Amino acid sequence: MMRLRKAARVILVGAPGVGKGTQSERLLHRFPQLSSISSGDLLRHHVKQRTPLGIKVESTMKAGGLVPDDLILRLINNELNQRGWLYSNHPAGNVMTLASCAAETQSFNNDADMAAYMSSPAHARGYGSASEDPSASFLLDGFPRTAAQAKRLDETIPVNMVVSLKTPFEVIMERISGRWVHEQSGRVYNTTFNPPKVSGRDDVTGEPLVRRVDDSEDVYRQRWKKFEETSEPLLEHYARKGVLWEVAGMSSDEITPKLMREFERRFAE
Repeated sequence: MMRLRKAARVILVGAPGVGKGTQSERLLHRFPQLSSISSGDLLRHHVKQRTPLGIKVESTMKAGGLVPDDLILRLINNELNQRGWLYSNHPAGNVMTLASCAAETQSFNNDADMAAYMSSPAHARGYGSASEDPSASFLLDGFPRTAAQAKRLDETIPVNMVVSLKTPFEVIMERISGRWVHEQSGRVYNTTFNPPKVSGRDDVTGEPLVRRVDDSEDVYRQRWKKFEETSEPLLEHYARKGVLWEVAGMSSDEITPKLMREFERRFAE
């Protein structure tokens, strides 16, 4: 376990199956001051709590629509603000940041009202600068996925490290093609490095294992292609800002030590 000397605001970028989840878990374990902020978890939380934002999100998702970037940014800003990690630029200091929770408590008469609120500049909603306190360190998961989203995020949250995880397509494909799942429990096996004791059977229940539909080569190839298309401009954006760091490896275990060393160099005491 290591201590941080300043706030780390980090994004991991990598193709599906590259091991973002594994690297996140290892970073969180090694650096206790680091938190994970997941846009997906925030969306689910607000839907479950029936906040005005949550109700709006739920109706969008039920209609099969994508949740607008502004709404996701709003949730992330709101979360950081509630944790005290975003400071107001207003002369009254952090008193004004109560206004930044407005979207959570505020009810909007119609979509136009909400849209107007969302599109107002971040600073008009009580946001200013991000805290440099080491305890205000986080890994942002699930957002941004595009350069346009990254530019919007820059308005309030200055990300200071973007890690691009690189593993060859063939290696990830081999890893995915060896993946078998026990549906009821979610236990995952891999014929290459984590095989079940009895082939095709769950270790605990003895029930049959299945392949996920999206673990087929055709489906994965499409997901990889889509990722490449959207991530290229995203990574270019962060390279221009001087915060991009690339790391390559054939496995998560090969990548982890390199990532830890660089993370320590940048942020650890």
